[in-house]
Amino acid sequence: MKVAVLGAGAIGAYVGAALHRAGADVHLIARGPHLAAMRRNGVQVLSPRGDFTAHAHATDNPQEIGPVDYVFLGLKANSYAACGPLIEPLLNDTTAVIAAQNGIPWWYFHQHGGPHDGHRIDSVDPDGAVSAVLAPERAIGCVVYAATELEGPGVVRHLEGTRFSIGEPDRSTSKRCQAFSEAMKAGGLKCPVEPDLRNDIWLKLLGNISFNPISALARATMRQMCHHGGTRQVIETMMQETLAVAEALGCDIGISIERRLAGAERVGDHRTSTLQDLEAGKPLELDVLLAAVVELADITHTDVPTLRTVHAISDLLAHRTAA
Repeated sequence: MKVAVLGAGAIGAYVGAALHRAGADVHLIARGPHLAAMRRNGVQVLSPRGDFTAHAHATDNPQEIGPVDYVFLGLKANSYAACGPLIEPLLNDTTAVIAAQNGIPWWYFHQHGGPHDGHRIDSVDPDGAVSAVLAPERAIGCVVYAATELEGPGVVRHLEGTRFSIGEPDRSTSKRCQAFSEAMKAGGLKCPVEPDLRNDIWLKLLGNISFNPISALARATMRQMCHHGGTRQVIETMMQETLAVAEALGCDIGISIERRLAGAERVGDHRTSTLQDLEAGKPLELDVLLAAVVELADITHTDVPTLRTVHAISDLLAHRTAA
C-alpha cells in the first residue's frame, strides 16, 4: 500500500508514522523546519502508549512520489481549493482521498440520497472550487478522535485517543475502506469503517461548532468555557440548535448534550485548534464548522438564532485575522 500524507502536521505525521510502522510505503509532504527535521531524524512520536520513531520518506515535492493508493489529507479545509498542484501528481484513476477534517465536508451530499442528494454546500465548496480539485468520487470521510500537537519540528506529541473513523459517502463497506482500516490497525490505531459516517461527523461537530469559535472570541480554554455559567449556557444552546439541524437531515448522534459537555470539561485547560490558529496568526477554519451548519439550517428550515449570532461575530474575527 502506497500512501501520501499531504499536510504532514501533527495529525498527518502521526498517521504517517503509524502506517510506516505497519509496513506501508509512506511519503510525508511538508515544508520548512518540520520537513528538515523529519528528513534528518524521522517522525518522533511521544505518546503515553509508547514512544517511537518512523523514518518515512519526507519531501516538499509531490512529483518525487508519483501516484499513490491513498492520499491522507492533513491540510486545513480552507486550503483544499488551492491544493491542486500538490495533489495532482499523486493521483491515478483509483486513488482515494481521505480527508481528516473537522466540520461539514465538501462531499457531504454526494450519494446522500433523499431530497438534497448532490446539493453543493457553498460555504465549504464555493462555486465548486473544492470539488474541482478533490472529486467527491475519490472521497473517503474521516473523523479524527485523536489529539496531537507538534512539540517541535519533527516531534509529535500524542495526547490522547487513537480512533480515526472512516466511511464511504454512499454508506457502503468498500474494499478500499477495509484495506486502509486494516493498515491503520496494524500501525496501532483504531480505524472502524462506519456504515454512516455522517453521524460521527455531527457528533464531533457538536463540540467543534460551539467550543472552537467561543474559545477564539473569549481566548478561553475548554475548562474555562465549561466553568463559566453564561458561556456554558450559550454553548449548550448552540449544541441544541446543531442537534436540530442534524436531525432534520436524518442523523442520529446518540449522545446527550450533558454527556458531551462533561467530556469537554474533562479535557481541562486545552486550547482549541481555532484558538491556537488565532494566537499563531493563521486563518481561522470556521466556514466548515459554523457557516456550513447555518447554511444547512437554511435548506432544512431549522431555526438557529444563536448559531447565526455567533457566526456573525466570529466571521468578523476571521476576516480581521485574514486581513
